[in-house]
Amino acid sequence: MIENDFLSTEEEMKLRMEVKDFVRNVDPELLRKMDRNEIDYPFEFIHEAAKRKLLGLRFPRKYGGREMTWTAEMIALEEIGVLGMGLGCSYAMVSIVGEAINRFGSDWQNQTFLTSIINGEKLSAEGLTEPRGGSDFFGSTTRAVRKEDKWIINGEKRFIAGGKAADFYLIYARTDPKAPGHKALTAFLVEKDMGVKVEEVYNLLGFRGMGTARILFKNVEVPDKYRVGEINGGAAIFNQMMVPERLTSAAGAIGTARAALEIATKYSSRRKAFGVPIRFFQAVSFKIAESVTKLDAARALVHTASKAADAAVKGFPVDPRRLVSEAKCFATDVSWEIVNIAMQIMGGIGYTQVYPIERLLRDMRLAPIWTGSNEIMKLLIQHEVYKMMKYAINDRDVEMDAMEWHKEAEKVYE
Repeated sequence: MIENDFLSTEEEMKLRMEVKDFVRNVDPELLRKMDRNEIDYPFEFIHEAAKRKLLGLRFPRKYGGREMTWTAEMIALEEIGVLGMGLGCSYAMVSIVGEAINRFGSDWQNQTFLTSIINGEKLSAEGLTEPRGGSDFFGSTTRAVRKEDKWIINGEKRFIAGGKAADFYLIYARTDPKAPGHKALTAFLVEKDMGVKVEEVYNLLGFRGMGTARILFKNVEVPDKYRVGEINGGAAIFNQMMVPERLTSAAGAIGTARAALEIATKYSSRRKAFGVPIRFFQAVSFKIAESVTKLDAARALVHTASKAADAAVKGFPVDPRRLVSEAKCFATDVSWEIVNIAMQIMGGIGYTQVYPIERLLRDMRLAPIWTGSNEIMKLLIQHEVYKMMKYAINDRDVEMDAMEWHKEAEKVYE
């Protein structure tokens, strides 16, 4: 159900087919094991993706990547998303943690950590959310105190996807107790065997088999060479990491919704009521039409945001964060709506485990919440919109097009 490959380069179209082949060959039993919480992490999936050189597509070849575009990576994420949110997240984690390492890390950090996650040798996870808050990222209470050439970290992070199985974590800690949050945080790479404790593994509605955990840092000693970027410079790293975090969420959600809609569309062509396939009833066929339209719109927005991120990499003076926030908000909201519609078309059988719609629905419920709730996305979008109004000086003054534009006495603002 994709017809926009005319927007893609030949390299990107080949990549889509390559990822489709990978997705077709994923063992369905892996998905069933994950949903039954029989595994802590889909290791075999990551190892096979690494074997096929499908991880870390954007990163330099010297670290194992392919030096491809953001747009290409989002094409790959949509196809991976067909498998559900869990495998989509495990695939995207290389891009998310890797962005911080590659953009802000030392050569040693890139050689040691980025190369290892692209090659599937190690697993990474990111620690953003704390028990006291999720959206209030800069209110972090995890602290790091410098002691000669080491940092002593105390605190905890929760809802860490892959937290139980990860070999190392990218975390943020407060390194200036007096400064405001956006000037007080520093990023660190912390290896689990430094003393990180997995305190809780969550039972989740969906998104299972990922070992989502709460992790504890109690006097964990981290050498300074594991610090990423500048001291108290964590805000810049966080803001950059949010580009892959939110773009991958958007693209993966489109894949998951597409899978659900394709199941429902096939079902509506086979299932008969009153002597005809139910696709001939407008109550059904119009739901399909509206869903495909919204899905195409979401894909177009993700594509546009990806192009903006690509332009920024090339030095074009554009900040992609507004478009990225729009893409994440719109794509995840639309995808949640579409999976629900797919279940409605299926009727009672969609509510059973005969079809995977119910699993996709449970997975998708997380999408509008994580990587910054969609309410936070709207907050960011409106902030950027008002900021942009200052630069609209070359636009037509459309207020003058009114018949009585000149009546300034009637334009009362306070």
